[in-house]
Amino acid sequence: MANPVFADSWPTEAQKAEWDAQVSPPGFDPATSNPWGLHPRFLPQRVDAKDGLVPGDIHVDAVARYLYHIEEGGTAMRYGVAIARGNLYEPGVYNIKRKVRWPHWTPTQNMIERDPENARWADGMEPGPQNALGSRALYLYVGDRDTYLRIHGTPYPRSIGGRASSGCVRMVMAHINELYPNVEIGSTAHLYSAEDSVTARS
Repeated sequence: MANPVFADSWPTEAQKAEWDAQVSPPGFDPATSNPWGLHPRFLPQRVDAKDGLVPGDIHVDAVARYLYHIEEGGTAMRYGVAIARGNLYEPGVYNIKRKVRWPHWTPTQNMIERDPENARWADGMEPGPQNALGSRALYLYVGDRDTYLRIHGTPYPRSIGGRASSGCVRMVMAHINELYPNVEIGSTAHLYSAEDSVTARS
């Protein structure tokens, strides 16, 4: 499989800025801008964090379809997400070892087998607003092993709140663009199962 780390072409800073402008609504306000028609609860919101959570960590609630980025001082930024279809969602504790603005995307062999349409991207999809990973990607590892799971932007914002991906956690591109600079390499991402999710307890 092609390794996008060694891809031939990388977008220039000017190209990245132009794409960022394309995927952010004019006068973008994270709390109110909603050209995507999302349920209002999926718009970014600062909320109180549970006691004892580590600032900088990410927690993904599979039931409510929320991603929480824990902040100093007992708060968290909450974003709406889409999670994987069926049993493709993989709960666990992951390390964010890589982050990329306007990444390349290469489908895994399993993705191609599940959806033969993906075969046309076997050598990689160039970055851009139609790329499957969208504008930003956080790469999830276990130890030194790349799991091929990502937290990433999506060209399909209407999927937010649903189960749509092949394993990854999807966000609106304008939202992950806001989150991205605040996530440090080495942070931990907790992906909860539907049974253990943070809001699933009665």
